[in-house]
Amino acid sequence: MKLSARNQLSGKVTSVRKGEAIANVVLDVAGQRLVASITVEAVDELGLSEGSEVTAVIKASDVILATE
Repeated sequence: MKLSARNQLSGKVTSVRKGEAIANVVLDVAGQRLVASITVEAVDELGLSEGSEVTAVIKASDVILATE
């Protein structure tokens, strides 16, 4: 698969928590925790489960940083 998005992070699924419509998929990306909120339907279609190898593709118009 080819994508124009450059922000791609490879990782492994460590847990999937399904709600009614949305699932939180927790990834381990080089020792860092990343959580993706996607539809339950997408989890099922992608066959995601603990141990699945995935690529997180991040497409955002803004990244906001804050300090105290």
